[in-house]
Amino acid sequence: MIEVVASMARGPVFLAGEVMECLITFTNPISHLSTSASSEMLAWASAQIHCQFHASESRVALPAQGTKQDVQAESDTVLIPSRGEGGQCMLDTPPKILFCDLRLDPGESRTYSYSEVVPNDGPPSFRGQSVKYVYKLTIGCQRVSSPIKLLRVPFRVLVLHGMPEPPFPQDEEVAPSNPFLEEEEGGRRDDRPLERALDMLTITSRRCPHLFNITNMRGKVAKFCIFKTVYRLGEDIIGTFDFSEGDIPCIQYSVSLQSEEEIQQGYQRRPGQSISVTGHGRHLESCLHTASTHFSLPVPLNVTPGFSTDIVTLRWRLHFEFVTSREPMESHNVLQNQPEVTVWTGAEHVDVDTFSWDLPIKVLPTNPALTSYVSQPSLHCLTGVPVYSTICR
Repeated sequence: MIEVVASMARGPVFLAGEVMECLITFTNPISHLSTSASSEMLAWASAQIHCQFHASESRVALPAQGTKQDVQAESDTVLIPSRGEGGQCMLDTPPKILFCDLRLDPGESRTYSYSEVVPNDGPPSFRGQSVKYVYKLTIGCQRVSSPIKLLRVPFRVLVLHGMPEPPFPQDEEVAPSNPFLEEEEGGRRDDRPLERALDMLTITSRRCPHLFNITNMRGKVAKFCIFKTVYRLGEDIIGTFDFSEGDIPCIQYSVSLQSEEEIQQGYQRRPGQSISVTGHGRHLESCLHTASTHFSLPVPLNVTPGFSTDIVTLRWRLHFEFVTSREPMESHNVLQNQPEVTVWTGAEHVDVDTFSWDLPIKVLPTNPALTSYVSQPSLHCLTGVPVYSTICR
């Protein structure tokens, strides 16, 4: 029996184009003092990244796929990372061999480092109502004359569209100007995709107020101001309302952060299929006789930024709903030196109108280190480093 443990020290979230690193430890857990202690042999082990695509049969019409054999023969020595998985394998990286003919004495462990560039041409991790894109690192190992055992390590991929390609391949060595700084320069080279992405994300820090006059068929309701329309994961969306210039009394308003999941026309199960809308936060406020107010909605760290593929498009919006009075409503002013107590009771019946408005916004990724805190798997060690394990018998 051999125990296989995989851990990602940096966390389970990566930007497309980043280098993912994983430490994989193979251990013979039987103590050398045990009467049944013996050496264990593994013929080989390799690792590979793949992305699985899952679609709802009631909403997505995919081309017919041929039947595939999903049984691992004992004599088969080929690693197929998606074997036994549901859905379709959208992309995978070339497998990398960790070792061949490994012998472990009782109590002995061997640790191997796996690194691979997360593909730039794939979709982001996404779990929607109609489709799902799931990334996994699959580690396969095999004993002689035994079936292949697989350990799957899920991780999350964020995609920043428009990020320039690296000026040189990841595995290309660049001669440093100072030979004593070779290791430091190499570290900088690996971090450049992340640095370029973070530089591009500074666009969300630019503020340019956008003003909107909110009206209905009866007149002006309010003036709305939002400071920007591009946000990163984890940022707060802040907007202000000015009702003092309105002609129509606004009794109540609500603002919801929503994502729209639209299946491309060629893959829709039914013509004119509706768009799936998911809410991620809501602010509700009664605002009768309010001159001005504001709201704040955080963009959750665990959601997927907007993206588009051949099958699905994900967009973001702010959904506003207003409840207005059909008739003017007089405000009751309390005098400063009024000697008697005055009780004001709200109207029992008010004729109202309701209307809604959608404001498109953009949601971009953020630093993967921030999102790792909300993407930790259920199995982890005390240090918070994601750890996965399996047994190879």
